[in-house]
Amino acid sequence: MLSSMHVSDIITVVKAAVEMAILWVVFYRILLFFEGTRAFQVLRGITYLIIALLVSQMLGFEVLNWLLRNFFSIWIIVIVIIFQNELRSGLARLGQQHLFTISLGETEIKALADEIYDTVSRLSRRRHGCLIAIERETKLDAFIESGIVIDGKVSSELLQSIFVPGTPLHDGGVVVRGERVAASSCLFPLSDNPSVGKTVGTRHRAALGLSEHTDALVVLVSEETGEISMAFEGRFMAVHNQEYFMKMFNQVIGRKKNKA
Repeated sequence: MLSSMHVSDIITVVKAAVEMAILWVVFYRILLFFEGTRAFQVLRGITYLIIALLVSQMLGFEVLNWLLRNFFSIWIIVIVIIFQNELRSGLARLGQQHLFTISLGETEIKALADEIYDTVSRLSRRRHGCLIAIERETKLDAFIESGIVIDGKVSSELLQSIFVPGTPLHDGGVVVRGERVAASSCLFPLSDNPSVGKTVGTRHRAALGLSEHTDALVVLVSEETGEISMAFEGRFMAVHNQEYFMKMFNQVIGRKKNKA
């Protein structure tokens, strides 16, 4: 009898520990998802309120405990209101997932990286701005429809010609799907990340915005400075040499292939 009760207690403790571990992992992933956004600050504030609720219960602060419990009774409505932009973005990303995606092999990925780096390095020397989004799992159909369909094989010559200042196609961004330039003059969403400085230009905000809304890798050249950057998952990466570019490009674009 005692032995069976002892085993039952151990199972209960293990289950509780597993549940706590799962909750912490989920919470940590939520924090990473909202990091760098205005919602992250609010989420951190809610975390403090949860801690305050637990402390108030432990210390027997009845009034504070009552106030906090009533606040959390309507937490679902509060979260929907506060996180409406992030929820809309996440649902849109989920709806854009396709069952079948274009998969590139190592040779194709290297060839694509070579063409794009040759493009941005030449444009950088001439101080010609550019914005190139490479599609991954999340389909960029909505952004392709906002631009002008090209459907041409990716080449440095084609991309350079698109971003010649003053030409009809150079405004907006280019979407690359597989080994083809799907469209140019595409409109990308601008980031409203508060951590981005006000001096950051529209091209950089568009690159960051698209990387926040989708899983695309965005490569850009600053028209003002000629600097080359990459944007992925809401973060900028400065490109100082070809070796770094090729490494990051292969890691991001090759990730889909490695997951298969």
